[in-house]
Amino acid sequence: MLHDMVARYGPALVFVNALAASLGLPVPAMPTLVFFGAMAALHPASIGAQLVPVLGLAVLASVIGDSVWFLAGRFYGATTLKTLCRLSLSRDTCVKKTERFFGRWGVRVLTVSKLVPGLSLLSVPMAGAIGTPYRAFLAHDGIGAAIWATIGLAVGVLVSRQVDWLFAGLSRLGHASIFVIAALVAVYAAYRWVRRHALMNRLAAARIDVDELYALLLGEPAPVILDVRSEEKRRLDPYVIPGSQFADERKLDEIIAAYRPDQKVVIYCSCPNEVSAAWLAKQLTDAGFLHALPLKGGIDAWREAGRAVTPLQLQTTADDPADRHSAPRAA
Repeated sequence: MLHDMVARYGPALVFVNALAASLGLPVPAMPTLVFFGAMAALHPASIGAQLVPVLGLAVLASVIGDSVWFLAGRFYGATTLKTLCRLSLSRDTCVKKTERFFGRWGVRVLTVSKLVPGLSLLSVPMAGAIGTPYRAFLAHDGIGAAIWATIGLAVGVLVSRQVDWLFAGLSRLGHASIFVIAALVAVYAAYRWVRRHALMNRLAAARIDVDELYALLLGEPAPVILDVRSEEKRRLDPYVIPGSQFADERKLDEIIAAYRPDQKVVIYCSCPNEVSAAWLAKQLTDAGFLHALPLKGGIDAWREAGRAVTPLQLQTTADDPADRHSAPRAA
């Protein structure tokens, strides 16, 4: 029965699954490719004949879904990346690593992005946001999709016997096996969500809001304001809060050495959950800084509150009362 279902509906299932995965839905396509490859090895006369067409369908579906995100990045830019940041179950620091990885390798990263969890979902719209020609995107993304699909099907062929044993065991459970698999997927997703929610709750109490920061900028001494966005994110959004200094949290020792522990330090990023800023604030606090806090909502909250931002090429914003505090005070 399983053989007949795979022979009849397998190619359509692979196409739909690959399309859904490339669109960002929580339905990984690699297990489906592995399963189809295993069935092709076990039944070469019937299912095996569909192996090459299924490879083409998987690549086509992946490119179609990726093209949707590419165009979203092209037309909506940083807004698309922020939306993905809100939806992602991964920590925001993982998103930043993806930005830096793309910034180093450019569109070439698409040839391997599907093999790295989380990399493809952000690197595809980023390619659109920075103005990559669609032809270049299509070439690299197509190569990456072909490598990904080939690996999935090949692994299935190699472990076909093990897959056969697995499904033989599941067949003994009957229809209950469907509920077992669904329950495992649900438990995994719930675990990721609970862990992220717990992290957000721990960070919520130790933040400074926009009005508090603005009040500090109008007083003396001026606070140190650290912008910990990646270089790639600043390229997409080339504005800063007045008086900001760029900081790379990977160079923690240099940051600690540059400022006095008694200075007030406010750290911001651009992702809505400000995990990167909160992480650096905690590291500074552990290093002895007395007043190191992340900015609630980051630079987006600053904008939404009607506060002015400064273009990267300028040092001050003339129409903002805080322009007299254009530079943090380093030791």
